[in-house]
Parts: sequence; C-alpha cells; structure tokens
Amino acid sequence: MPASRRALLATALLCRPAVAQPAWPSRTMRFIVPFAPGGPVEIPARFIAEQLGPKLGQNIIVEAKPGAGGALGIQAVVQANDPHMMLVTTSAVAILPALMQDPGFDPLADLVPISLLTDSPMVFLARPDTPIRDLADLLARARAAPGRISYGSSGAGSTTHLGGALFCSMAGVELLHVPYRGAAQAVNALYAGDTDLMVTGMGEGMPHLRDRRLRALLVTGRERLAELPDVPAAAELVPDYAISIWYGMFGPRATPPAVAQRIATEIAPLRTGSALAERLRGSGVNLLLAPPEVLAARMAREVSQWKQVAAAAKIRAD
Repeated sequence: MPASRRALLATALLCRPAVAQPAWPSRTMRFIVPFAPGGPVEIPARFIAEQLGPKLGQNIIVEAKPGAGGALGIQAVVQANDPHMMLVTTSAVAILPALMQDPGFDPLADLVPISLLTDSPMVFLARPDTPIRDLADLLARARAAPGRISYGSSGAGSTTHLGGALFCSMAGVELLHVPYRGAAQAVNALYAGDTDLMVTGMGEGMPHLRDRRLRALLVTGRERLAELPDVPAAAELVPDYAISIWYGMFGPRATPPAVAQRIATEIAPLRTGSALAERLRGSGVNLLLAPPEVLAARMAREVSQWKQVAAAAKIRAD
C-alpha cells in the first residue's frame, strides 16, 4: 500500500467517532434489601432511594427479598449482575460465608463496594433489677459460674450472636447463648426473664434505654458513646475487643467503578443536615456514607475475622 494511502487510512481511523457507551442508568433501578419488609435497614435504603433517584433521573424501587439470613437477596443481586440492581444490606454479608458451606456468592469477588452507610456498636442489655451491676461484675460472675448467665440474640449466626461469642472468647468467659428469630423476640424474652442479658444493635436498644425499661452493661465499641457516657466500652476491660453492626451498599460485579463512585459522591452530602441524619441523631448510630474504598477495606477485614470466630466457636447457620 502506498505511503500516501496508509496516511489517509490512519487519518480516517483517528477521525472515526468513538462508540458511545450505554447510558447509566437507562431504566428504573432497584435496591434489594435481603431481609423481611419493615426492618431497620429499610430506613436508609428508602431515604437514599428517594434522594438519589432525582439526581440520576430514574425511579428507584426498594424491594425486600428475605430468606436464608440474607443469602437469597444477595444471590438475586449477584445472579442478575445488572448495575440497575443494587444491594443494601447489613454486615451479615461478611458473616454468611463463615456460616455456610456455599452461600451462593463470594462477597469479595461478586460484589462491588459502593458506600459504607452506617456503623454502630452493639450493646449488652439487662433488666433494671438484674443483680449484675456493671461490666466488671459481669466478668466476675461469668468466671465464677461458667455457662450460668444467658444472653439472647436475634438468631444463630447473627452479628449479635457472633459479637457475643467473640466477647466470650476474648474475655475468657462462658455465657449461654439463646437464639431468637429477631431482635423483637429476644427483647421480649429478656423482659419475661427467660434470659439474663441481650446483645443487640444500638438502633434497637436505645428506645428501651431512653425510657429506662432496660439497662446497658456495656457497649462494644472501642470508646464510650456520647449518648451513654456512664456505660463502659468493653475494650476498657477486654483489650482490643470492638465489634459493630454496619449497613452497606453494593453493586454486582458488572458495576463499573465510575458508577460506584458516582453513587457514593451523590449521597455523601446527606451526612449532614438531611432528614436521615436528624432521625439518627442521638441513636448511637453513625451516619457515614463513606466512599467505596472504605467499605472495601471493611469487607476484606471482616470476612476473614468472622470465619475465624465462627470456626473457633463452631457456629454454623441453622
């Protein structure tokens, strides 16, 4: 081919218009919440959907897909592999691989972190008439009578169950775990005297503390909460123990990094001054709306951590 013709061909190729990438979002989006309708994770999911939809120019539908401790809803997002379907879930997404032989997804390979939405410590609750005075007294009584003090959780393999199991392991005590089907049943059992303690998230525990129907023995963060300044953090007597419950947003593996970053950028201003921020004020729940890299680091750390905890305590899903 003559040099002049090659030059003309190269010029034509350079001037050819680039192939347009499909617009995103191009249709209605869905936020999948992998738990029963009306649960606490729906609060940020619905608020973010309402605020984010107009910014993206599409409606966002929040849909509950409960089952298998959250695994069915997560599987639905992974299998669809459509960046118009996002997952809004709890830290259970990092726990399920530790409890199931095959949960139907790999959280580190099949999900794209978008935003760490909220984070809050858990709280050990007791009735006001309990003879257990405080954290030090709990440890002393548990060591004197292994397995005699019971604690309820929201279910076998739940974050509250594993948080309690890790506390026992690190504190060198034995507490009797009593699983219930949800936090509501666990708190009813505590009121009825069926259990001595309950481990739950701050969002579920704070209403009972405000009206003084229950008493907090400890929180599971590294430091005391401003809302509960007289309640010790477990780390004060159990060094390095710190566990929290968090909510996060993920896309399936087909989600482009630019899409994940755009969502995170659009929702970040809601951290302050929004109705959601006001609703969570004083609840012990931190509204973070942190970027993808923060959630990615949290996931990598906790997937490994919970596998170790579950194996040591011989905890498997029901």
